[in-house]
This record gives sequence, structure tokens and C-alpha cells, in this order.
Amino acid sequence: MTRTIHGLIVEGVPVEYRAADGAIRGDRVRLVDFSPAGCGLDMNDWLAINQFTVIERGHTRRPDIVLFLNGLPIAVIELKNPGDENATVSGAYNQLQTYKREIGSLFRTNALLIASDGMTARVGSLTADEERFMPWRTVDGEDIAPKGLPELEVMIAGVLDQQRLLMLIRDFTVFGDAGRGVVKIIAGYHQFHAAQRAVAATLRAVPGISAAKAVRESPLRYGLPDAALHPDGDRRIGVIWHTQGSGKSFLMAFYAGLLVREPALENPTIVVITDRNDLDDQLFATFSMCADLIRQTPIQIDSREDLTDRLDRASGGVIFTTMQKFAPAAGTSDYPVVSNRRNVIVIADEAHRSQYGFRARIDRKTGELAYGFAKYLRDALPNASFIGFTGTPIEKDDVNTPAVFGDYVDIYDISRAVEDGATVPIYYESRLARIELPPEELPVIDAEIDGLTEDEATSEQERLKQRWSAVEKLVGSKKRLEMVAADLVAHLEDRLTAMDGKAMVVCMSRRICVALYYELIALRPEWHDEDDRQGTVKVVMTGSAAGLPAWQPHIGNKARRDLLAKRAKDPADPLRLVIVRDMWLTGFDAPSMHTMYIDKPMRGHGLMQAIARVNRVFRDKPAGLVVDYIGVAQNLKKALGQYSASDAAETGIDEAQAVAVLLEKFDVVQAMFHGFDCTPGISGTPVERLKCLAEAIEFVLARQHEAAAKETNDDARKAAHRRFQDAVLALTKAFALAAANVEARAIRDDIAFYQTIRAALAKTGSGSGSTSDRDFAVQQLIDKSVVSTEIVDILQAAGLSTPDISILSDDFLAEVKAMDRPNLALEALKKLLGDQIRSRSRTNAVESRRYSERLTDAIARYHTNAVSTVEVLQTLIDLAKQIRAEQARGEAEGLTRDEIAFYDALADNESAVDIIGNDSLKVIAAELVNTLRAGATVDWSHRESARARMRVLVKRILRKYGFPPDLQDVAVQTVIQQAELLAERW
Repeated sequence: MTRTIHGLIVEGVPVEYRAADGAIRGDRVRLVDFSPAGCGLDMNDWLAINQFTVIERGHTRRPDIVLFLNGLPIAVIELKNPGDENATVSGAYNQLQTYKREIGSLFRTNALLIASDGMTARVGSLTADEERFMPWRTVDGEDIAPKGLPELEVMIAGVLDQQRLLMLIRDFTVFGDAGRGVVKIIAGYHQFHAAQRAVAATLRAVPGISAAKAVRESPLRYGLPDAALHPDGDRRIGVIWHTQGSGKSFLMAFYAGLLVREPALENPTIVVITDRNDLDDQLFATFSMCADLIRQTPIQIDSREDLTDRLDRASGGVIFTTMQKFAPAAGTSDYPVVSNRRNVIVIADEAHRSQYGFRARIDRKTGELAYGFAKYLRDALPNASFIGFTGTPIEKDDVNTPAVFGDYVDIYDISRAVEDGATVPIYYESRLARIELPPEELPVIDAEIDGLTEDEATSEQERLKQRWSAVEKLVGSKKRLEMVAADLVAHLEDRLTAMDGKAMVVCMSRRICVALYYELIALRPEWHDEDDRQGTVKVVMTGSAAGLPAWQPHIGNKARRDLLAKRAKDPADPLRLVIVRDMWLTGFDAPSMHTMYIDKPMRGHGLMQAIARVNRVFRDKPAGLVVDYIGVAQNLKKALGQYSASDAAETGIDEAQAVAVLLEKFDVVQAMFHGFDCTPGISGTPVERLKCLAEAIEFVLARQHEAAAKETNDDARKAAHRRFQDAVLALTKAFALAAANVEARAIRDDIAFYQTIRAALAKTGSGSGSTSDRDFAVQQLIDKSVVSTEIVDILQAAGLSTPDISILSDDFLAEVKAMDRPNLALEALKKLLGDQIRSRSRTNAVESRRYSERLTDAIARYHTNAVSTVEVLQTLIDLAKQIRAEQARGEAEGLTRDEIAFYDALADNESAVDIIGNDSLKVIAAELVNTLRAGATVDWSHRESARARMRVLVKRILRKYGFPPDLQDVAVQTVIQQAELLAERW
């Protein structure tokens, strides 16, 4: 569904009409009735059609199920057979992408896509990548379906309920530019239900409005306090805890959109508050993307004066500001009242920070009484209601957050997000870079570091400044930074060898950021580039012109930071490493970032927010990795103490577990080569490696054929092949988690050898599994240490020089027949013949179909043990000779290549040949070529009217030469199909 069409469906189509008094008036024609459930006014017409046929641009496709709303196709469901091991959700997703390319008109009003293999089910938007097709694990939002149960039934009941689907279309769909053009985003189940619960909590909390009831998963299930137990009208809406990376910013926008539509709130004013300018910018950008949803353009506040002006309004408005703009004038401890309205809703991002408190304190600079910003907010907006959103749980000893916002409204924790595939787990690796000091002073400094953090209240920062400065000098000493840089370069290169992506370094100060940069480029000069649009490593920090000269190239302005952010988020951009102090540690979303190096004391929710930069889902990224250079392990453990045991199990996972998984997967693959010596393929000369590779492929193919022979069916061979493919894929993913570990590096070349075999078999067409499996990022590991070129071709492995496959000479076929590796010879010849038949299918439909059937039949007989390897080789060699002979047939018959293709299309029916004769068919073929080529317009195969004219021309020619009338319809279809193949060249 395009943005424009979506707007017409939601808001109606603007029309003009002449009223009874003769005046021209405007109105909207509603395409869909969005009336709430239970009102009895549902005027919609719903229809689900199985195997709905769509013919477009010469393609005939039949999606499994198409859902129609008032005649508009709004959903397409692709189902795969759960009994077929090769019928996967990935296959269903790929099928949907084919439909989008070939029958695009079906998707102009599409709201969502569903892909399922019967057990697993995923829903996504029209533009979503496969990793963004997500499960829907609840029907009503109260009960969450356990993992492992069939998912399709829950998804159909949860998503395709008529009222929920209407809400998903109107209130939970947004469009925005994600850097690769406009994308369409639909809510996940956790966002869909959390936003509705938040609205119900809002109606309970706002004074003078009766509480709305909502079906909900109670926080009491997590052993946490429930905001639903608050008294009505207390203005404390509650806290929503949705873990970092699960789409919290969009959840806030969905919630704001529902508030704007809620009649009881009478066009509320929504104030979105953060405590940092960069967070304000990021959240404002998300809401700006959702302007259609919130039905207005959000406003970003520039100053305290601007804040007062914008809030002093009768109603409406979505206003963004930082908490600091609520600071009172100097010498006062009260903020003047800005608005007394009760329909002001304050949304606080990352709610549980100390500056939201009420408590009084003495300002160390002025000596005057000061309060937390929560008090000043209440001064300015005394009747406003408050809701907090956070990516980390409220600390057990935090009394300020419940006092300001209330208890929990909704929870989506780490373990659930990982289960759903919304985030990936985070692993932890300790690589402490010790500070060079006398041994007796080390415990003192360690204690100092443990106590340091920058995310304290202002007064605490003042108190810690001196200690921070002393430790910063030690942490940033040249000798230590040299050691960190050397280790980081080696570690990162190992990581990038195993898995493509990005990394971030968090340093203690801007001085250290810059110093580390120069240490890194001293080791890798090619990483440096003065142009911000180029280079592998960059520093991202703020500063002024008064800063040190060495800092100036790294400071820049907002435009520079925006450019670097765009580069960091682009997986294809050569920028691989960013160095930061505190920029981008919250709110920054770069899915391809998989490694974070921490060299800064951090703790609590600040630490948890930072490490969540590497938990985003990206292609086949198995997990994120946190590398600790300064000793945050205890702080991480303490921070995780606020989480459940299942959450802790998904975060800070010790690298030793990753190594254990790697060794386990390695043993599985090694066992598959029992009885075969892989040593020459791993450590031999280039010639020995290539020879061993060919023998290894032959070994794998022979094992698969043995499995098929025992069961006398092809399913056993496919299962054996799939086991090998899956085992090597699991090994490569495990290696990605531990690539920089000493034990992982020790078996690196062995893994690369196994990957090469897997890749070579996949290239033959024997490989099963999705394209994403074959293209898994870890395959970068295959390099010159294994073979002298890129992934070896099956023909090279067989010892054959790649021939001209359009010739298939007698010498080449004789060479294949004489090979001493029959299984490898068979795979090589099968690949060549398959390529040749596919090539012919682009010009001669009938001939390619005939040969494809013969090839498939021969291979099937071999796999069911009906014929031996030698016999099937001879069959394929005979088939190759016939294909070669066919290429010369046109000259012998006196026909061009196009004419022989049409001759075959007509001669496909033996009765027609018997009735009108061979010579007449040649004449008809020649006239068909001349007539159709002359009458073909540029887009004739895409337009049904032009195709209809072509069918008339074909029928006229067939009647002219006495082609049997009862055979004409089939002949016309075959001829038109043939013409479509040649249309592009014509």
C-alpha cells in the first residue's frame, strides 16, 4: 500500500459535488468503515479467496489466499506444506517477493503479508526485509502463546480479526524514509497491545474521565507493581518498559496517534520530554515520520521562551523539548504555571533518571535550594498526566520514578524480544587493558573506577569530577592506549573476517577518543581519510572552536554528525568503526553494528542502554558482542540484577559459552568426514588443496547417494544433503560469535574448508536452503588460505576446464565419462545441462520443457537407485549430444533460430503435424515470426489489449494454412507463450 493510497483508505477520497442549493461543496467518500466494534454500523464487505488468479505482464500467478476489504486486496497469505522439509517460511517469503515483482497491481492497496510453513508464521509489511517479518504471539493481548506451538492459528485470530485489522491499518501503520527509499512499517503485537493499554491507563489517570477497560497482560505476572491498581484521576499513567531495540520510539508514536483520536481527551496537547538534545532530535525525527498518524506536524522547542509560548494554547499540539528547558529563572525555585488544562499528556523518554525527582538539594555553585525537574514540570503543568517509557527496568531502590509516573503499564522484556526475533542476544568478552601503576595502588584505582559514572545528577558529577579527571589520565596514558589499539585492531579484523558489519568504541573522554583514533591509524594508515565521506574509522563527538587543534577535525557540526550517522547505518559503507564518548549511546539504531568496545566506566541503565546498540536484528547476525577493556563486568552483573533470570540469560553471556557451542558444532561436522583426511585441503599446497577439495566433494556426494540407496528414494538423499548444509551453516554462525577467540582462530582454516565444500555444492544446484543461508556473512572466511581463487566452481573441483556450454563437444563429454570421480562428474554434467536448458528456455519454450523433463526424470531414477552412476552419466551424455544436435537443426531445415522456435511450438501437437505436414508448419512458422515481430509494440506483452490483438493475428494465420480448428486454442496459447520469450529481443 503506497502512502498516498493508504491516506485515501484512512481519511477517505476527497470529492466535490453540487448541493441542492447549486453550490459546489467538498466532502470525502469513505472507502472503509472504521467504526468501533459493537456500534452496529459495520458497513464493510470482507472476502477471502483461495488460489486467486492474477494475470499481469505475461505472468499468471495464484497466491494461496488473498483477503479483500470492500473489493480492495489488503492482505496476501502464502502457505507452504508443513510436511515438505524444503517448504519453509523463507520459501514463502521469497514467493511473496516474486508476486510483488510480477503481479504488482495486487499490492497497491496491500496492508500486510503473511508467510507460513504451517508451524511457523510471520507477518510483515510490503517493504519489510525477511528479518523484519515477525511472529504475532497473542490473540487478545492477555495470553502470550508459548514458543514451539503452531503459530499460524494465533496469527490468523490475532491479526485478521476484523476490528484488529482495521486498527492495524488506521492506527498502527506508518511510512518513512529509512535511507533506501520510503518504507512501510506496521506495529508488532507488543506495540499494538501496549499502545492500547497505555490509552486505557491514560483515561484512568486523567481527572474527570471514566477509566477505560482494556484486556491486558498484567505486570503482576512478572512480580512487578501494576499501574491499573492506582486510584482514578491521580495523573500517574504509569511506566512502559519495552527493551532497547524493540521499537520503543514507534510505540510512543502509535500511542500519541491513539491519544489524538480519543474523543474523551478533546484534542490533547502531547509534550514529549527527553534529557539530551541528541535524544530529542532522534525521537523528533521518528514522530515527524509519523505526522500522518498523529494528524499534525510535531514542534521542536528552541528555548524556554518558545516552550512557554507553545504550551500556552487552547488545545492540540505535539511538542518536543528537553527537561532542562523547565529550569526556573535564576534565583527562584518555582516555575510559573504555563497551562492549567487537564488534557495535557507528558511523555518522558527514559523515565527513570535522577533528574526527574522531587527532592530538594543545595546547588553547590549557588548555594541555593534546588529541586528535581519533576517538581518544575508539575509547577508548569499542574493538571497534566505523566507516562514514562524506558528500555530498562526501574531500579528496586528508585522511589522517584513511581512517584512521578506510577507503576508498570506494559512490559516487553529482553527474553521475549529475543524469542520473537525482535532483538539478538548479547555476549560479553573480557579483554582488560591494565593501567600501569605500582601493584599496591591498583586496588585503590580499581575501586575508584568501580565508583565512577557520568550518568549521575549534576551535584554528583561535580563531586566526582576530580576523581574522574585523575583516573582519565591513567586510562588515557599513551602506553595503555597503544596496547588497547593493537588489541582492538586485531580483534576487530578477526570479527570482520567472520561477519560483515560495524563496531563502536566507547571512551572515557574526548581527549582519549582523539588519542585512540591516532593510535589506530598509526597501525592501519589506510583506515584514515580526511574526507568525512570516506575512511574506515571516525570520531563522533561535540565540541567548540576553542577546543584543542587536534580535536577540530573530529568535532564538526550537526551536519557532520548526520552524515556519519548515515554512513554508520549503511551496511555497504566502508565506515566500520566509530569512536564515541557519549554520543549515540542511546537512541542510535544501526542494525549492522555487532561489536561494542567499552573503555569507559559505566553502570546501571546507562550501561544497559549503551550495550543495546549491538542487539539489533540484521540479516543473519547471530548476536552482539560487548568487549570490556576497563572492567564493567561487576557493574553489568549488578545492572542485570534488576532483570529476570531469563533476561539475564540473554545479556552478558560469557564468551566461553560461545566457544563451547563452536566446538560442539565443529565436532558434528568433523564426524561427517570420518574416514576422510581433510589435512591436504587445509594446510597443503594450492594444488593439493584443490585436489583434496574435489575428493571431499566426491566423498559428501557418495555419502548422500548411499543414504538414498538404503531407502530407495530421493527424500533420504535430500535429508542427508540438508543435514550437511545445516551442520556447516550452524558451524559458521557459531564461529561468528567467537571469531576473535584463540580456540576459534585455531580451527579457522578447517571451518573455511568445510564452508568451501558447502558453497561449491550449493553452486551446483544441489544445495537446498534459502539464498540468505548460502549468502551468510560468515562466508567471507573463505579466502586465499583455502583455495587460490574465490569459492571454487564444481567444474574446477572436478578437474575440468569450463567448456563453452553451448557446444558440449565430444572431447569434453568423453573427458566427463572417463573421470575417476563419478559422483562429481555427474554433478558437473547435471549443472551444465541445467544451465544449457535454462538458456534455451529464454528462446524456445517447447524444446526447453521437453529437455528439462528428461533431465529431471534421469536424475530422479538415479536417486531412487533405479540406475547406476555410470548408467545415468551415459544418459546425460546422450542428452547433451541431442541438445547439441538441436542447435544445428535450424540450418538443416532452412529456418532461423526464431522460426525453429515457432515451428516447435506448432509441432508440439503430433496430430497437427500429421494433418497439415511438415512443410506447411515451416511456412506458418516463418509467417508467424514476420507478422508478430512487425506487430509487437514495446509493451505488448504487458498489455492485455495488445495481447488480444496478437491472438487474433495468430488465429488468422493458422486458419489461412488450414491448421485444424479443434487444435487452434492450444496452439495459440503455445505460440503466444513463445512470442513472450522473444519479445524483449524483438
